[in-house]
Amino acid sequence: MTFTLFIPTLNEEDGLKTIMPQIPSTWFQQILISDGKSTDGTVAYARSQGYDVHIQSKKGIRHAYMEAWPLIRGDVVVTFSPDGNCPIEGIPRLVAMMNDGYDMVIASRYLGDASSDDDDVLTGFGNWLFTTLINALHGGHYTDAMGIFRAYRTDLFARLGLDKEEGYAPERLLGTRIGIEPLLSIRCAKRKLRVSEIPC
Repeated sequence: MTFTLFIPTLNEEDGLKTIMPQIPSTWFQQILISDGKSTDGTVAYARSQGYDVHIQSKKGIRHAYMEAWPLIRGDVVVTFSPDGNCPIEGIPRLVAMMNDGYDMVIASRYLGDASSDDDDVLTGFGNWLFTTLINALHGGHYTDAMGIFRAYRTDLFARLGLDKEEGYAPERLLGTRIGIEPLLSIRCAKRKLRVSEIPC
């Protein structure tokens, strides 16, 4: 299988310059940046490194995904943030498990001895609550249903209805914005797709 590293950015020049040199170019057949109109040097740096770059026409991380997804060439996409919260050593483990036939593998911040240095009491509780609800209501077995750092088959985005606005209809019921990741976790669980996690 071929792999794309997908990175949504907004003013991430420092993060890209710090993190990306640590990722061997041989790990991915494509690195795609979807940028929300950064005002720093994010786009210039990404282009100078030969990455594919898409500039969003609409604001918000959802549109970073929806607009750029048709540009993804890999059979599998690894979604990644360059802000230091996605440990690079998790990438080969995600790739290895996808090569073993999984539909999605999540780098969990709460599995085994993993932890999230970013969490405070409120965010830790929020992640636990949403993950618990997804497991209880939709038959999931997640320890971390919310995180961006994961790998999955590229075609899942369309198969699970995440490529069109109507795929986010639950937002109208809840009166809030729902990110890509919880809906991806919910719909994989409901379809009983082959999903796993690694501690990271």
